[in-house]
Parts: sequence; C-alpha cells; structure tokens
Amino acid sequence: MEGDMEEGRIVLHTDADFVGLRAAGRLAAQTLDMIAPHVVPGVTTEHLNTLIHDFMLAHDATPATLNYRGYPKSSCISINHVVCHGIPGERVLLDGDILNIDVTVILDGWFGDSSRMYAAGTPPRRAVKLIDVTYDSLMRGIAAVRPGATLGDVGHAIQQFVEAQRMSVVRDFCGHGIGRTFHAAPNVLHYGKPGQGLKLREGMVFTIEPMVNLGRPDVKVLDDGWTAVTRDRSLSAQFEHMIGVTADGCEIFTLSEAGLARPTAPDERA
Repeated sequence: MEGDMEEGRIVLHTDADFVGLRAAGRLAAQTLDMIAPHVVPGVTTEHLNTLIHDFMLAHDATPATLNYRGYPKSSCISINHVVCHGIPGERVLLDGDILNIDVTVILDGWFGDSSRMYAAGTPPRRAVKLIDVTYDSLMRGIAAVRPGATLGDVGHAIQQFVEAQRMSVVRDFCGHGIGRTFHAAPNVLHYGKPGQGLKLREGMVFTIEPMVNLGRPDVKVLDDGWTAVTRDRSLSAQFEHMIGVTADGCEIFTLSEAGLARPTAPDERA
C-alpha cells in the first residue's frame, strides 16, 4: 500500500529496534499463515478480511490499513488481474483464482508488512508459473541486499530475472521504508541498473514487494481510488517481505514459520 514518504529521511535502526521489528514481522507472517487454509472456492474476500482483522486484535495488534488514508478494510486482497490494493467484499473465490493477500500489523508501535500469493482450488499452470517467477524474483532481490550494495542492484536482480521469463515488472508501485511509520524513505523500485541508486547501510529497514504481470506492465486504478488492475487484463502476482540490512547481509522479518511461503503447484497437492 502506497502512502506519503517520511520527508526523505532514512532511519537507521538499532539492535533494540530490530527486536520490535522482528516481533511485528513475525505476527504479519503468522497472520498470512493463519489465513492459508481458509482460501478455498466459495469463500468471500470479506470473510477472509474478517478472519484477518480478528486475528490481529486477538494478538494485541492493530490492522494498519484500516482507515489508512480512507482505506476501508484490514487487508488488501487482489484477485487474478488485480495488481494490488484490492478491497475485500462480496466477491466469492472461484476454483482456479489466484490472489495476493497483503497485511500490515502495528504491534507495540512497530509496523510489520508482508504479502503472499494464494490459490483457490487448482490454478492454471500459467498462473503457477507466474507465482513461482514472482516469488523467485523477490528472493533474488533480497539476496542482493547488503551494506554497500545499491537499490539499483536490488531492482536489477528482480527485473533481469522476470524479463528473462518473458514477464513484466510493474513500475507504478514500489517497496518502502518502514519501522515506527507505515511508509517512509526510501522508495524501493523493482527495476534498475547495477550500482545506481541509494547505497544500503546497516540498520535500514524496508519492504521489497515486486508485482509481476504475465502481460504488459501497464496498470490503471479503478474508480474506487484503490484497486489497481492490469490494463491488458493479464494475470498479476506479488510477494512482499520486510527486511533489515545487517552487517553482512539482511534479515527477513516476515518469513513463514509454517513453511507456507507460496502455494503448492497442482501436482504437489496431496
């Protein structure tokens, strides 16, 4: 979810800050773990949102998206050709739908932000391929994070991999700094050139959240002011992790403790 950046000032977090960030990130990941078995054909996105909302409150956290700049729900649920910021409602999931669920918690003043792809029923193979490429692009971007590297290195790692698969990286949305504020500097683009852009330093905390389309990268925002869709109606996927730059690399705060990083392919289902 996009928002105002914090006046360009980049916060370098301490080890003590990482404790709070780690806890918030863990709860965001646990929320996404919790919702996984509920993503089935026949369920409404409103029902999924209610489960997410109640889970956060039960764990002494606040849903950061609820009423953020007027956004009306506690999660974003983006189905098929919806790129991001899909608003939960009466839409019923159909067999083969793919969807991104994006959650952000506020726990003890720290924000934890993550999103994953899910599949209702058995998705088409092209959708499975899209999901896999998107996840792998995220992890390649994360692998490029270390002190002295640049955001251009991160964006290039993502873009190069995605485009080699004949898919496209969305340009209209980006990752962002995060900590005690939802959206802060820096902007984290998912495309770029090696060696260009901000040089990374220990203590920086931000999200990497590539959105990848099967078709062209162009998107448009619907009349609700939030829902972004692919202009060519092609499928879109996204994964998001929140990370902190460490002395020798980075720490991912939003890993799935249940091993549910991405949905299984149809031939991997029990």
